[in-house]
Amino acid sequence: MSAIKHFNNEAGVFKWNSVEPKKLDVDGIEGVTKNILIGKEDKAPNSIMRFFWLEPGGHSRLETHPQEHEVIILHGKGTVQINDEIHEVKPYDVVFVSPNELHQFKNDSNEPFGFICVIPIPKE
Repeated sequence: MSAIKHFNNEAGVFKWNSVEPKKLDVDGIEGVTKNILIGKEDKAPNSIMRFFWLEPGGHSRLETHPQEHEVIILHGKGTVQINDEIHEVKPYDVVFVSPNELHQFKNDSNEPFGFICVIPIPKE
């Protein structure tokens, strides 16, 4: 079944109607809120679209896994580490992280950093 979730930008906060933001409380992750925009609940057969909001000083986990990532930066600026290289990114930059590459997103700025990340649905 198809789905539409309308964007609602109130006071600079990125929100979508019917999407519940979830603050991540996981080892190795700091100051990150995840929004699942399109996923299993929408009966998406192949991929999951997520929006991540990193507070100043926030970061994702430094990790590797078999899923690729397709990312577009929407707000603020930050860095992405891919293997041993660190790259600065800003709005409308896109990032592809290949499967099994070491990676991490960081917000070293004084304003929030937000990006959409699409991954394939893991095979069960």
